[in-house]
Amino acid sequence: METASKTNGSNGARATARLDALVVGAGVAGLYQLYRLREQGLSVRAIDAASGVGGTWYWNRYPGARFDSEAYIYQYLFSEELYKGWSWSEKFPGQPEIERWLNYVADRLDLRKDIQFNTTVKSAHFNEATQRWLVTTDGGDVIDTQFLVTCCGMLSAPYVSFPGQETFKGRLFHTARWPKQPVDLAGKRVGIIGNGATGIQVIQTIAGDVRHLKAFVRTPQYIIPMKNPKYSAADAQAYKSKFEHFKQRLPHTFTGFEYDFEHAWAGLSPEKRREVIEDCWNDGSLKLWISSFAELFFEEAVNAEISEFVREKMRERLKDPKLCDLLIPADYGFGTHRVPLEQNFLEAFHRPNVEIVSVKNNPIERVTPNGIQTADGTVHELDIIILATGFDAGTGALTRIDIRGRGGRSLREDWARDIRTTMGLQVHGYPNLFTTAVPLAPSAALCNMTTCLQQQVEWIDNCIRYMRAKDLKVIEPTKDAEDGWVAHHDEIANATLIAKTNSWYLGSNVEGKPRRVLSYCGGVGAYRQKCDEVAASGYQGFAMN
Repeated sequence: METASKTNGSNGARATARLDALVVGAGVAGLYQLYRLREQGLSVRAIDAASGVGGTWYWNRYPGARFDSEAYIYQYLFSEELYKGWSWSEKFPGQPEIERWLNYVADRLDLRKDIQFNTTVKSAHFNEATQRWLVTTDGGDVIDTQFLVTCCGMLSAPYVSFPGQETFKGRLFHTARWPKQPVDLAGKRVGIIGNGATGIQVIQTIAGDVRHLKAFVRTPQYIIPMKNPKYSAADAQAYKSKFEHFKQRLPHTFTGFEYDFEHAWAGLSPEKRREVIEDCWNDGSLKLWISSFAELFFEEAVNAEISEFVREKMRERLKDPKLCDLLIPADYGFGTHRVPLEQNFLEAFHRPNVEIVSVKNNPIERVTPNGIQTADGTVHELDIIILATGFDAGTGALTRIDIRGRGGRSLREDWARDIRTTMGLQVHGYPNLFTTAVPLAPSAALCNMTTCLQQQVEWIDNCIRYMRAKDLKVIEPTKDAEDGWVAHHDEIANATLIAKTNSWYLGSNVEGKPRRVLSYCGGVGAYRQKCDEVAASGYQGFAMN
């Protein structure tokens, strides 16, 4: 049971709660982690800075936000009843529907009573004398917990780095902190910085609503046109009938999606290769990226051919040579950046009210009271600025918390030198700290996130069950085990073309961040097998007492 000390009447200090486990985050991972730990009888609480559940899908409510994983696989698979109790309206639903789904999950599992909203974790310090964590919040709460489980998300710490933002006289928003209240864009001069997956969704959605849109573009993106059919009751019944198939298949494919690599490039004729590529493209999903040919991640010649195929498709739609130069990638390969799905994104630039401002060789210098100033001195006057500038991926959510392990060592300082974890589940030097959606595990870069997060949550839950059954209090990966995992991760990652391309996949978007491929590239199924082997061995490589 959760216990709390009495309030100190002399100084009004908050009570100190004592828990078995504290979960940080109430998104896809946090909700499931709370459910699993509560089911095994632990006193557990989840904390979230938001006013409601949803995690990523609470915060990212910008215009056009939607799935790019098929809705019927971006789901929990531990309960057939939960899965079949919700029906999606279309293949790739928008944020409002996704948020409603996560509220449905929280209500069906009766999770709200154990979630503390509107609360930010400020610090978490491991007490070596008690072998427990002391966690403080912005509200002054102090929580004493045996296990600390972070479910903070891979892409949840917005990264913004433009001087002068506070001087802007108009309205400025980051897409990952979009307000709940509607933002009136009609008749406004709007500037959007960034054209990754998020920027693309915003641009294609608002282009027809604003007076004038300036898209500040540095790095063009390969895109895939989304096909997003509406679902009838019969369609919903059809995918629900495949629940057991999904449950058995998704955890063992390369990326946690329904489809997988089925062809070897060398074994097919040029005509057959083209046929496979065309079929994947015409699916209107991420299939070309993560289910055409695995060789596109490793072999430059294969990647070059598929990249040129996508360029051809983009040129057919853009037509204008200037737009082609600014919006079609030429200096990196398809799939080495996150590949966005889009709906008439390219066509938005044919509109007379949409303008591209290339900032590749003329970067943004600062935000001024009236707009955005580029290096050539031009001030682009704007009423609204939208920052689709991405995230401090993988590490940022945790380094913004003062996390201190054995000997007072700081996770922020450790990761500033070298980003290391043990299977993305624990970090040497931080006993009883479990992590999800952090570096060196499959993540948003190369995984359907619900597939990966469910696996990580279940591994953590089973590990704690094992410890309780053996009356063990503390677990920490050994340095040798962590060294071994980092070496294994790097060997696979450095063999890919991803490692040779600057992107948030390597933390290249954050100045000074140590360079390392953040996501495990060995495949979701292979990762699961390795995690299962560790558990079956009695958690070899993890010191317990």
